[in-house]
Amino acid sequence: MALILNIETATKNCSVALSKDGRTLAIREIAEQNFSHAEKLHIFIEELLLETNVTLKEVKAIAVSQGPGSYTGLRIGVSAAKGLCYALSIPLIAVDTLEILARKINISNGIILPMIDARRLEVYSAFFDSNYAKIRETKAEIIDENSFQEETEILHLIGDGAMKFKEILTDEKFKYYPEMQFPSATEMSLISFQKFQNKQFEDVAYFEPFYLKDFVLITKK
Repeated sequence: MALILNIETATKNCSVALSKDGRTLAIREIAEQNFSHAEKLHIFIEELLLETNVTLKEVKAIAVSQGPGSYTGLRIGVSAAKGLCYALSIPLIAVDTLEILARKINISNGIILPMIDARRLEVYSAFFDSNYAKIRETKAEIIDENSFQEETEILHLIGDGAMKFKEILTDEKFKYYPEMQFPSATEMSLISFQKFQNKQFEDVAYFEPFYLKDFVLITKK
């Protein structure tokens, strides 16, 4: 039996799920504009353990969303995950944030194109097939009316980044899912269990989030 604590804080959604053998047992999450991850994360973990009557000593691994995404959100999630792994002497599992987002939908044809808002006209994105295999690398790219014009398949756009461009990318090949804007820890459950079975663990001491872009401090004038 593999009980895994899954942590997703790469976007505005602070999300934590406890899973057993790839199935989500319980989840706590909230998406807020002011990024309350630092205040909510550990409270959510405590609530999940109480709800499921599980102790931290029973957890076999910690899985964390590795990015790309919010610099601050990723730091909070990864720091918490590493701290728990150190304290409990259990392995750390890293999960691609864009794959987590892609797994919110099921398709029979076309390409899943998850997009995370990277401010202004830029997004973090990648291509996934119907089996969630990555078929184009992760990019930080600026979107305009000419983006993805070379693609002939249906593009299933998902995420808060995608919602910014509904008025720009209007071709019939673009299909939008406005109700699904943020990655959630519940979609991590199966991925983290498969990685646990295959012993795909990270070095807790040296693991760092996948920021994709350098952190830029914005100050008010």
